[in-house]
Amino acid sequence: MGTERGVTTSGTLTGTLLSVQVGKPRAVALRTGRIWESAIHKQETAGRIALGSTNLVGDEQADKRHHGGPDKAVCCYAAEHYPEWSHLLGLPMPHGGFGENFTTQGLTEERVCIGDVFTAGGAHGSGGVVVQVSQPRQPCANISRRWERPDLPRRMEETGRTGCYLRVLAEGEVGAGDTVTLIDRPHPQWTLLRANSVMYDHAAEISEIEELRALGALSAEWKRILGRKIRKRQGAEDGE
Repeated sequence: MGTERGVTTSGTLTGTLLSVQVGKPRAVALRTGRIWESAIHKQETAGRIALGSTNLVGDEQADKRHHGGPDKAVCCYAAEHYPEWSHLLGLPMPHGGFGENFTTQGLTEERVCIGDVFTAGGAHGSGGVVVQVSQPRQPCANISRRWERPDLPRRMEETGRTGCYLRVLAEGEVGAGDTVTLIDRPHPQWTLLRANSVMYDHAAEISEIEELRALGALSAEWKRILGRKIRKRQGAEDGE
């Protein structure tokens, strides 16, 4: 995976919220006969929907240990990636196919940075929202199970096309068609693509891992994971 060192901060970055998806946990029977409970099968919503500090109204998580919470109030994924994934799987993938709440256009991993603050929804006469990028998404087994492709999370990591999570700075309402506008960028050198590269590249420099971990806007979960990565690397070097 190539390392993206930064994106331009000149001009205003805008994107479009193409669709909003919510879902609640439900039981799904796997081919093995095992029952799997997940909220990854999300459905598009019509009209405006309220976004609170930890969730969209009508959205829940089955595994609250690894999903949801203030740093993961919203999961986002770029619609630009869907054609290639559909080709890989040999079937159409709808918006929400990766369990994301927001399917966006114009906000891919090479354009969005850790800590970016966006507004959305305020142009519709109702209170808009303010959200901040907290971390790239870490593809999990739920994606494999939904599409019956054990290799899919690994492919997402390798390409850097993971999507991301948002924390909510100001609650409000959102809906399909909203313009998403960047209003603050505290870490312009840390695109999601670069962050993914550092997280998943076993040859990443410790100094770069430490720099990513030190970002004020980075989620507590990623800070913990990167801390373990640093300690492991330091232990390996001490043993040489």
